Amino acid sequence: MLQNFFILCSGADSEILKTCSKGEQNKYAGIGATVFFTAVMAFIASSYALYTVFDTMYTAIFFGLLWGLLIFNLDRFIVSTIKKRDSFKHELLQASPRIVLAVIIAVVISKPLEMKIFEKEINQVLLEQKNELTLANKDQIAQQYTPAVEKLNQDIANLKDEIATKEAETNALYDTYIAEAEGTAGTKLLGKGPVYKEKREKHDAALAELQTLKIANTEKIAGIESQIDALNIEYADTVKNTQPIIDGFDGLMARINALGELPWFPSFYIFLLFLAIETSPIIAKLLAPKGEYDIKIEEEESILAAWTTQKVSQRKLIISTDNDMNQHIFEDLKTEQELYDYKKKKAEELLRLQADKFHDIQVKNL
Repeated sequence: MLQNFFILCSGADSEILKTCSKGEQNKYAGIGATVFFTAVMAFIASSYALYTVFDTMYTAIFFGLLWGLLIFNLDRFIVSTIKKRDSFKHELLQASPRIVLAVIIAVVISKPLEMKIFEKEINQVLLEQKNELTLANKDQIAQQYTPAVEKLNQDIANLKDEIATKEAETNALYDTYIAEAEGTAGTKLLGKGPVYKEKREKHDAALAELQTLKIANTEKIAGIESQIDALNIEYADTVKNTQPIIDGFDGLMARINALGELPWFPSFYIFLLFLAIETSPIIAKLLAPKGEYDIKIEEEESILAAWTTQKVSQRKLIISTDNDMNQHIFEDLKTEQELYDYKKKKAEELLRLQADKFHDIQVKNL
């Protein structure tokens, strides 16, 4: 029963193959088994690839099954349409489009399995790429907030400089009236005279202005710092909201690109393996000598071609004979006087009827 199933997979005519030897039957059963297991590998590979796209097992299995059946049908068609002939060049030319198709199928089948086999290495590459994307994303978002934050920091620095300048002026006035009191500067009179009081009043006024300025600028600095905190919070929220997009950067295209970052030889080796599996039925048929099944198939085709040619020739002879007979019959009818008189009588009746109808129409239009 298993042999019959594999023969069915090979696309061979089971009725003709039953009349062949056991060895011939085993050969086509082996070809059918290769076709079947290639379709199974295609089903597994495509299911995994689609799972990375849909993240749903049942959807991936469903479409993977469709893809496996498609590959099975293509392989079965490829193998069954290669006919053994006496010329190897003719057979190779006949098989060349199918070999190209087999190469394409091998690429499609092998790529998802390569991604599964090298999954850990691919994950490492994706992790590095995600880290790079995260840093680049933070830098890109920061470019939107950095100018505003820098401007606010500059405003804070200006307010602090204003306080420092005013404080330096106040300290200078303090030194001035102290020196006046000590007699080391100004009038150089020891004691607290009128000049001392005047300088002391200037210092006290400047000190009051300094205190007022400190209070006002401190409030302004607090307000600016709250704006900076709000911008920092907004920046952090933007980074947080965009991070899931980067975390989800592990789809099919990303994994294929990550696979391309790995050394090429292991992937190429797996591709060659599947290429060998995919083309093995075709190569086997090309290299195998013409067997009993091929001879019987060729005989069946020859019988069908001869029968079709014979039928076409018979139809052409029937048409030619019938035309000749009709020509002779009508030639003989030309000399029949009775048929001539009957034809003439009917023509006269038709002309009379036409003349009467024309007359009635003309009278009606008057």
